[in-house]
Amino acid sequence: MLPLLLLLQLLLLLLQQLLILLLLLLLLLLLLMLLLLLLLLLLLLLLLLLLLLLLLLLLLLLLLLLLLLLLLLLMLLLMLLLLLLQLQLLLQQLQLLLLLLLLMLLLLLLLLPLQLLLQLEQLLILLVLLLLPLPLILLLLLLLLLLLLLLLLLLLLLLPLLQLLLLLLLLLLLLLELLLLLQQLLLLLLLVVLLLILLLLLILLLLQPLLPLSQTLPRLLLLLLLLLLLLLLLLLLLLLLLLLLLLLLLLLLLLLLLLLLLLLLLLLLLLLLLLLLLLLLLLLLLLLLLLLPLLLLLLLVLLLLLLLLLLLLLLLLLLLLLQILLLLLLLLLLLLMLLLLLLLLLLLLLLLLLLLLLLMLLLLLLLLLLLLIIRIIIIIIMIIIIIILRLLLLLLLRLLSLLLLLLLLLLLLLLQLLLLLQLILLLLQLVLLLLLVVLVLLLHCYCYYYYS
Repeated sequence: MLPLLLLLQLLLLLLQQLLILLLLLLLLLLLLMLLLLLLLLLLLLLLLLLLLLLLLLLLLLLLLLLLLLLLLLLMLLLMLLLLLLQLQLLLQQLQLLLLLLLLMLLLLLLLLPLQLLLQLEQLLILLVLLLLPLPLILLLLLLLLLLLLLLLLLLLLLLPLLQLLLLLLLLLLLLLELLLLLQQLLLLLLLVVLLLILLLLLILLLLQPLLPLSQTLPRLLLLLLLLLLLLLLLLLLLLLLLLLLLLLLLLLLLLLLLLLLLLLLLLLLLLLLLLLLLLLLLLLLLLLLLLLPLLLLLLLVLLLLLLLLLLLLLLLLLLLLLQILLLLLLLLLLLLMLLLLLLLLLLLLLLLLLLLLLLMLLLLLLLLLLLLIIRIIIIIIMIIIIIILRLLLLLLLRLLSLLLLLLLLLLLLLLQLLLLLQLILLLLQLVLLLLLVVLVLLLHCYCYYYYS
């Protein structure tokens, strides 16, 4: 009996040690898993911080690109305005020179006396009579010179027009490129925002099994996301409105530029007509030198000068119209600049707002991660406490089992002592019985001997 109990006790001790070892192994595994989870959370925090830094760098780059584009646009507009103003100043200077020359001719003709005119007439008649073929040669020379001058003037007039057309084409190309760049920037910005939102949603979905959103700030996150979407929609609508206004102003600018080209072409046609009239008048003067007297010729010259004055007045009016159109162009360009500045400010506000919202979301994620880390630490502490309590309970059970075994052993010893006492009593009874038997026999023998 006793060896069996000892064997059972040894088996129980072995089982308890195995259980303690298993619990220790489980505790180590749990601690390792929790440490890995903490490391993963720390890596996630680092990734969020890196994402935030990349977002800030991207916003700064976008702002720099927008500023550079605006500066380029302003420089091109200023160059165009300077060129237009230079052309206007040149035309005004030419107009003033022509007016001064005509006024000087008129004054000279008015100040000449009649006798000098008669003498000039006689001298011209003598020259014509003496040198008859010379006027024809001079006439041919004058015609050739006038043709050369006409060609040169045409070239001089066509070159600025070509330059202006080239500048307009360059301006249109630059405007198209700017619109394309703005579109690409907006698309890039939208893609970045969508990617960031998707990344944040993925992070939230990854964190959802570890830290359920139903227990930690779900309404706040939903409200923040709704606000983000609403603000994005509003800002995108404002951007679309500004872009539409910008396109309208660009169309108006192009229309005004086309009107300016038409006016320049009309001015060129008028100048050509004026040159043709001058040539015709010179030819008429050369033909009438041989036929009419000098006084009539002077009257004709005066009439021609008056016609030239009228033409110059028309040119003045055209130049004034061109100046008005240039002023309108300046106003439109200023409006465009203001719209671009407003667009830039709106984009900056949009970027800042997105940055703030993303920062808020990242801070919320960081808070969630911190709460998760705190919860994991609390779970680790609780697991350690539970394991320690289990170990203490096992130790107590072991001590109780030992006490029970000792009690059993004591009971066994008592039982053995009782058995020994019983045996001793039995032996005493047997001895007494034997003594009684001996006494009886002795009495019997004595009696037999006595009676015999």
